Amino acid sequence: MDALHLTSFTLERLPQGALVRSVLTAALQAADPYQAVQSALHRTGDQLRVGEQVYSLKDFRQIHVVGAGKAAYPMALALEDVLGDSLSGGLVITKEGHLPPESALRRVRILEAGHPLPDARGVEATRQMLGLLDNASTEDLVFCLISGGGSALMTAPVDEVSLSDLQQLTTRLLHCGATIKQINTLRKHLDQVKGGGLARRTAPARLCTLILSDVVGDPLDVIASGPTVPDASTFQDAWQALESFSLLDEIPPGICAYLKRGLQGKAAETLKPGDPLFQSVQNVLVASNIKVAKAAAERARSLGFHTLLLTTFLQGEARQAGALLAAIARQVCTSAEPLPRPACLIAGGETTVTVRGRGKGGRNQELVLGAVEGLADVPQSLLISLATDGGDGPTDAAGAVASDATLARARALGLDPQDYLKRNDAYHFFEPLDDLLKTGPTQTNVNDLQFLFVF
Repeated sequence: MDALHLTSFTLERLPQGALVRSVLTAALQAADPYQAVQSALHRTGDQLRVGEQVYSLKDFRQIHVVGAGKAAYPMALALEDVLGDSLSGGLVITKEGHLPPESALRRVRILEAGHPLPDARGVEATRQMLGLLDNASTEDLVFCLISGGGSALMTAPVDEVSLSDLQQLTTRLLHCGATIKQINTLRKHLDQVKGGGLARRTAPARLCTLILSDVVGDPLDVIASGPTVPDASTFQDAWQALESFSLLDEIPPGICAYLKRGLQGKAAETLKPGDPLFQSVQNVLVASNIKVAKAAAERARSLGFHTLLLTTFLQGEARQAGALLAAIARQVCTSAEPLPRPACLIAGGETTVTVRGRGKGGRNQELVLGAVEGLADVPQSLLISLATDGGDGPTDAAGAVASDATLARARALGLDPQDYLKRNDAYHFFEPLDDLLKTGPTQTNVNDLQFLFVF
């Protein structure tokens, strides 16, 4: 991945702008899905080692690949390049707009679908994917490629729940501040492929899943709703997630009816830990947020910054996380703690936004907006927050950037940060300042990253 080409007003005029770009680029290079898959696979002749497992490729009748996510294309390409003629074929699903103009895939079909809301294209693509597994036997090997976005892209609603029901539920969950774990607990109990469901459909074939994590802490059962992983959550957990946000009266009745059936033991639970089916399943984490955060820290250190990886578990309300990072910048400035200047502090994770206004934005943009006033009194400070997939919420921006000069520039244009926060309208705050970060789809997804510089 080449150096990032960003149009931010602040970065273009910052003397250290090239250094900042270098740190961001190092992070995204470390998240490259093609390299992550290649590094996880070690082939010698017909012997393929994946982690502690060795597969003798010549012993299998067919080898297929399935999967879904924003990184599906480069992951599938890497697998094709390793397996070559040993690969029989397959089908993976990616987000619309995440394909290059011309696909280099030779044996694997790739289809596009909607995200973050599931759509009919995803349902049809999933139906075709499952069709490839209908005749799977103990003589077959299936690779599953999973990355962020897989929950929406790979969709097979239970018969009692419609696609429209799922779309309405997803919209409400995304707006109320629910965590990805709560959202995916519900998804797993309303879908046939989630919560180990894909492993069930793949059996009795051998299954090897390669996972690019976009979830804080890398819980395999939450990433893409754990299609090939045992699920400890229950219908009771799903019901409680709705209760905690007072959504029971706001969601489609079909969903409530199905969950009630599950609570009564009249609907099948997800596959649980200890199920013997998973004896023929291998799940391998190939890249994660902490890996890219460490790569960024190493680059920053090599460029002369005093560097600290704060956390890769940053969660909570985005605007509050932004205010906290601004407070840390002030601490660096006033007492050289936890680092002296020039300082680079890095965080990763996934914050949430409770939507109360009708504005436009995403969690990364709102996080930076929450820091604007706090940074104003910290000379030579800079905060960047971006989604590693290149898309922050329902926008064309990956995130935003703010410095100690942002508040004064905003006020000169009549922009009040608090007013835009009230309306959840971070996009339209940063747009006239030319401080939205626009990378385009990066074809990876390992959560969000924050970079706090005090020069």
